[in-house]
Amino acid sequence: MTDLGIRQRDRHVLRQGYSAAVRRFEIASIVVYTAAMAWLFSEIIARIVRSPFLALAAFMVGFVAADFVSGFVHWMADTWGTADWPLIGKALIRPFREHHVDQKEITRHGFVETNGNNCFISIPAAVGAALLPDDTGWFFLAAMAFAMCLAIFGTNQFHKWAHMDAPPKLARLLQRASLILPPDHHAVHHSAPYAKYYCITVGWLNEALFRFRFFQTLERVITWLTGLIPREDDIGKRAAIAVAQQPLPPLPELPKIVLPSIELQDVTGQPEPE
Repeated sequence: MTDLGIRQRDRHVLRQGYSAAVRRFEIASIVVYTAAMAWLFSEIIARIVRSPFLALAAFMVGFVAADFVSGFVHWMADTWGTADWPLIGKALIRPFREHHVDQKEITRHGFVETNGNNCFISIPAAVGAALLPDDTGWFFLAAMAFAMCLAIFGTNQFHKWAHMDAPPKLARLLQRASLILPPDHHAVHHSAPYAKYYCITVGWLNEALFRFRFFQTLERVITWLTGLIPREDDIGKRAAIAVAQQPLPPLPELPKIVLPSIELQDVTGQPEPE
């Protein structure tokens, strides 16, 4: 990795992309997200009371789904597009590119800058879930979406704590229990060229997605269809081409199942005659 010749943008230039317009966009996203989540909660609270165990199962699935969504969005922002794009580039892509240049910048973000992006991403899912019919199958999906959107709201806070030298005590306990993103686990992503371990809610899915070549395969399909080079805007064209040409990671080997040898006996419990 040291020979890739990675070229990243100046962190001060990237920081200048956080304009007053971007901040207004983030504030609006938080307001709309809060209203959408309140609406969704009012739609499902009665069913939660009537079916608490079903709701708990949906919440657990939603938490894992949030980890996947965080990884997918992170991968998209790290890999494609440019921070120069209006709105999406400046509000969603730029923070990830800035974060690769200066990992500690996220620890200096306030509430709005930390959470505005995640709120924007969750709004369509929250509104869609609130419009679902009120039967058992749809309730499970709506409750799952509620938990997913709630966990996504916390994702950048978990991410921020993973980069802090002294996070709050409760955060440290949750990190040690691997219930939110642990710092040592997330450090894998911050090894150049920043091409693995994208999930940042809790990180449970990172190794599986990497070993099963999920994002690597998507990158090759998109490159084949469009000719675009993944990460070109983030690490420079030369390094991006070198990374894209690396072989895929080996697929995990399935465990061998060895059955114990059992001596056959007849109904009397005596060994069978040879």
